[in-house]
Amino acid sequence: MPERQTATEGLREEHEWILKVSEALEVILDREPDHGLDFYALEECVSFIRLFADACHHGQEEDLLFPELEARGMPRDSGPLAVMLKEHEMGRSYVGHMLKALPDARGGDPGARQILVNSGRGYIELIRAHILKEDNVLFNFADQLVTGGACDRLCRDYGTVCRGVFEGRSKRDLEALAESLLERYGS
Repeated sequence: MPERQTATEGLREEHEWILKVSEALEVILDREPDHGLDFYALEECVSFIRLFADACHHGQEEDLLFPELEARGMPRDSGPLAVMLKEHEMGRSYVGHMLKALPDARGGDPGARQILVNSGRGYIELIRAHILKEDNVLFNFADQLVTGGACDRLCRDYGTVCRGVFEGRSKRDLEALAESLLERYGS
């Protein structure tokens, strides 16, 4: 992993992948009335969100960045950290509903299909607003608070997480999955 200049540089780069996949998800859902749902692509989106956005990315935030910010005086139970943690849980809820609805929606259940579509749209709306807040508020605080050796250590720890495997997939595998989705559904 290349040396980072700030405590959030790598996280901001991951945001770009997450936003691109959410755009692909939106294209898939927008095509539904005319073309039906591409359930295979929806499964790929859910896998990417679960493994890249949540396990890898949110894992770095919750296990590394947020505790570092707490150690520097930012409270976990109020303010920006509390909002981000609540939104992570909301995102997991949307994705959980999508994952649960996928088999029945694929089988033709209109109620499951509606849950799948509504949860997908809810996730898209949430993640866009969430990333906007992180990039423009929380991460700016983080970049001011975590510098020097603390930044170097934090970025090394991010690298350890990013070299991990998420349900048998590396971070690079998940980026390749995103690239495949974008080739088919990029806007």
